[in-house]
Amino acid sequence: MQRGILAGKHKLSGVRAMFMGKEQIWDIHDATLEVLQQRGLAICCPQALELMAEIGAEVDFVNQMVRIPPYLVEDAVSSAPAQVLLAGRYPQYDVLLGGGGVHYTTFGAGARVIDPETNRYYESTRQDVANTALLCDALDNVAIYSSAVVARDMPHDLAELYEAEAFLTNTAKHCQHLHLSSGLGARKFIEMGMLISGSQESFRKRPSISAQVCPVAPLQLQKGTCELIMEAASAGMPINVLSMGMAGATAPVTLAGALVVHNAEVLGSLVLHQAVVKGAPFIYGSSTTTFDLYMLTAPVGSPEMALISAAVAELAKFYLLPSYVSGT
Repeated sequence: MQRGILAGKHKLSGVRAMFMGKEQIWDIHDATLEVLQQRGLAICCPQALELMAEIGAEVDFVNQMVRIPPYLVEDAVSSAPAQVLLAGRYPQYDVLLGGGGVHYTTFGAGARVIDPETNRYYESTRQDVANTALLCDALDNVAIYSSAVVARDMPHDLAELYEAEAFLTNTAKHCQHLHLSSGLGARKFIEMGMLISGSQESFRKRPSISAQVCPVAPLQLQKGTCELIMEAASAGMPINVLSMGMAGATAPVTLAGALVVHNAEVLGSLVLHQAVVKGAPFIYGSSTTTFDLYMLTAPVGSPEMALISAAVAELAKFYLLPSYVSGT
């Protein structure tokens, strides 16, 4: 078991930066419940719409809109586990998320690479996926491999599976796939994980793989997103739902407003996830940042992103959920 540095402890072993007070956290929470109940989420997946209707959400099947009452949100939050095991191939690589430990992973899904020897800038390949996994395997301070680059040289429909084969055969650490796009791809990836574990039962006890999925900001869950969330819950594979709102573009320009939209996307996804299997492992994720009006990009590493990430970590603690935040 790998033990990360501790955050939130009043001693030299950890540091905590308080971005929001308790009243502000409750304000974000209450505003989120209002958004989910009054405005709702656009859910573009017939199976997910049916499931949400079954648990008591108000579903408009024609316009694919789902309004979620507060009690469903509270129920999903209470049923999700406070700790999630991200198992390695061997126990010494296990990571237990939750409880204040901090672990590091690779940033993900890059599409281009700079050759370190020639400085050539080129589209990433399957071999680059393998190389980044091998590098991660050798770095003591990187506990989890998140698919760092994508295989642009593979057929589009199969690239996600070629990527999985490349990183799973080059590191014994826990692997989180950031490039799955459908329920079919998720099922095939889960089959790989079960083969590594030896059986379905062993996989549920020690999931050596996980996946990341992103809602479409603002407040939309596309078909592939829903399928991946439901497949993960059904199989017991941890899922990291990571909102990628941009304050001033796909989210309100204020950081508080962006946090409300972000929180609504993640908690709405959690309701769908827990509707499949109560207690399935879920990670509260964030890559929400501001919007650079000059460069027309989402700056990762901006001061605003650091503030949002700090706030997201506090919200996750408020909900007793393990968290994942992006940054540099």
